[in-house]
Amino acid sequence: MAYWLLKSERETWSWDQQKREGRKGAEWTGVRNYQARNNMRAMKKGDRGLFYLSGGDKCVVGIVKVVKEAHPDSTDPTGKWDCVDVAAVAALPHPVTLAAIKAEPKLKPMVLVKNSRLSVQPVTEAEWRKVCAMGGMADPP
Repeated sequence: MAYWLLKSERETWSWDQQKREGRKGAEWTGVRNYQARNNMRAMKKGDRGLFYLSGGDKCVVGIVKVVKEAHPDSTDPTGKWDCVDVAAVAALPHPVTLAAIKAEPKLKPMVLVKNSRLSVQPVTEAEWRKVCAMGGMADPP
């Protein structure tokens, strides 16, 4: 299993909206960056992701899983952009802020710390476990 971080702005797609989509999930649309698109193309069904809100209080608030691998983004009329479908798995008991992530020495190499603008990024298993633990989830699903 691989781990990822998917960023969304609260006004565009909130954690509550993601949860309402249930087990079938929803398309992660609107990504218009080649590196982020390529990261989605690398995702496999069952991979886990950190749901990160980039507007306002920047923080990880939940865990999602990939329920459908890369396919054409339904919001792209050009046909060159892909997306995956993700479903909410669990909310973190405590949101993990970007400030807390940057303050944690073990997370200094994290892509989020080095390239905070990338909307879909890989996360190592150690980073995954550390962020989940910081959010009050010692044994993430």
